[in-house]
Amino acid sequence: MSREAIQFRLQLNLTILAATLFLGTIAFMSIEKVSPTDALYFIIVTMATVGYGDIHPVTAAGKFLAVGLIVLGVGTFVGVIASGTELILFRRERKALMEKLNLVVGVFFSEAGTGLLRLFVSWDPEIAEIRTSFHVNGRWKRENFAAAAALARRHVFRLDPGIPELMALRTLLIGKREFLVRLLENPALLEHGSFSNLLQALLHLVEELAERDSFRDLPRADRAHLVADMVRVYRHLVEEWLSYTEHLKAHFPYLFSLAVRKNPFDEDARVEIGEDGETGD
Repeated sequence: MSREAIQFRLQLNLTILAATLFLGTIAFMSIEKVSPTDALYFIIVTMATVGYGDIHPVTAAGKFLAVGLIVLGVGTFVGVIASGTELILFRRERKALMEKLNLVVGVFFSEAGTGLLRLFVSWDPEIAEIRTSFHVNGRWKRENFAAAAALARRHVFRLDPGIPELMALRTLLIGKREFLVRLLENPALLEHGSFSNLLQALLHLVEELAERDSFRDLPRADRAHLVADMVRVYRHLVEEWLSYTEHLKAHFPYLFSLAVRKNPFDEDARVEIGEDGETGD
């Protein structure tokens, strides 16, 4: 069952429970002539099947009300507990699954993603406008990653590749096609929608590039189409790189250090650690 379905069922049970408490309290006050506090107390202990017996209905209508509360209220009360528990377990399982999926994302960036992003950055004629905004370092906090992700979503990315760049990209991606297909075959990736979108966009770009024997004398519209496909991949890459880097910072500091030293946006980034121990973070 999906998280949305579990949340809907929990919200429905909570709504019924709240309505039962409110209407039941008013009804018991009216029928049994008790105070609001006593009426609410009776409703709660009845629905919770505690039944202390210190307050109980004495009229026939009150007894029928108690029966109705037991039938409706107890089931709803149990439903709230069951749905809440299911939602907690679902979130825990999803967290564990996302941890495993991030290992797959890590393999992608190690084998292809980081190098591809570095190429796109080098072909971006307007990269100077945003380069420093993606200079991730060890002082970054959640709000820094959130601000960078928001910038990536609203920024209009541009690429201006020439014929040599298009040929180099085609060669690179065709060489990685089997690797990308194997990643996409992982059924668990359906739970990682944004990364699945990146892989699908990337495989589409591979197919588009592979279908063209030459990039010389491309019609203007066809070149614009290819560039649009590349920009789509570029945007997804930036967003996924930020998300994955934030994950590394939170859980794997040593991998985060290497990611910072390989930052595609940092012209001064270097893998080697200096004599002073400086790693760029």
